[in-house]
Amino acid sequence: MSHVDDLSRSLTAFDQDSTLIAVIEMSLTSFLLAGIVPGVGRAPLKKLGADEAGVVRQLHRWRDEATKAGRKIKRIVVAFEAGRDGFWLARWLRSRGIEAYVIHAASVAVPREHKRAKTDRLDTEMLKRAFLGWLRGEPEHCQMAAIPTLAEEDARRPNRERDCLVRERTRIVNRVKGALARLGVRGFNPKLRKAAERLDSLITPEGEKLPPNTLAELRRELARLTLLREQIKTIELTRLQRLQQQTPLTGPHAMIRLLARIIGVGIETADMLVHEILARKLRDQRALARYAGLTGSPDESGSRRREKGLARAGNSRVRRGMIQLAWRFLRFQGDSALAKWYQARTRTAPNTRKTMIVALARKLLIALWRFATRGVIADGVVLHPAT
Repeated sequence: MSHVDDLSRSLTAFDQDSTLIAVIEMSLTSFLLAGIVPGVGRAPLKKLGADEAGVVRQLHRWRDEATKAGRKIKRIVVAFEAGRDGFWLARWLRSRGIEAYVIHAASVAVPREHKRAKTDRLDTEMLKRAFLGWLRGEPEHCQMAAIPTLAEEDARRPNRERDCLVRERTRIVNRVKGALARLGVRGFNPKLRKAAERLDSLITPEGEKLPPNTLAELRRELARLTLLREQIKTIELTRLQRLQQQTPLTGPHAMIRLLARIIGVGIETADMLVHEILARKLRDQRALARYAGLTGSPDESGSRRREKGLARAGNSRVRRGMIQLAWRFLRFQGDSALAKWYQARTRTAPNTRKTMIVALARKLLIALWRFATRGVIADGVVLHPAT
């Protein structure tokens, strides 16, 4: 049975005699283009500047070579590894009638020698082998990344920017506390609105005021903290305004509104979950848990078997957010079936609480997915009244 999101193998019939195959090894200043051209004995390799138009021109030259060799090219497929450049090149190529795919770099098998040779040319050879296996329909030969639209990529930016700003805010608070601790000053809270005004009144255990250079540094840190606080508030306010102005019956905005009705799930968490995972067309709950990085990583050989913990191969934002939400869920949804399941398994074994919270996070994510996509609410979960 085929699925719309089955990116582990190609679902299109592959005819190598009429298909021009190319892979791209991308760097900051250049593209290395390697191809498999029907009717041409050699394995062509071309280094270009970081120019997308040059890629198309080279593909057309190879197509002309195949035509001269008596092969009719009906299909041009291109692949490159996911990296710094993101998905813009794949979207650009697709808009010009060229099939483009983005390969998960970690899914490409590499030699296991300790000091193996590594060059761009060798990398393109490995990419060609992996891409050929995928085109032939071999399952799990390599994994492709889903290519988002420009609007889908842009919708993730506010939440990710806010996450970066919150982490920077935490770093600044820790730096301020660390600078004061070196002088023996404790009990100062940099998060207070009037924290900058209190700096002049701080006294060290020696009875001295803060040294001038330290005082100037702390003032600059608090000024940055004030700016970050304002930027975070702006992002949150803009998101609320957007949700209030746009009220579609389907799509991400409808999912966010629906998830936010669950007591204990705020707008921030709902926005992150929808844009990072729930709006994707995942085929089943196993794919959902794998993408969130909430599956195990067993180590088994013969009669020996042990669990190495979370695979951590998925989206770290979703994994971190779901574990935090699971703890919060126990507080606000204590009478739900999921909370009672967790409590029953940890009541007599309190040392397993941290281990079992991961299992609860996985079950909770599946329940939220069903609620957001099908409207099926988990047993005992309490909702805010509909507005």
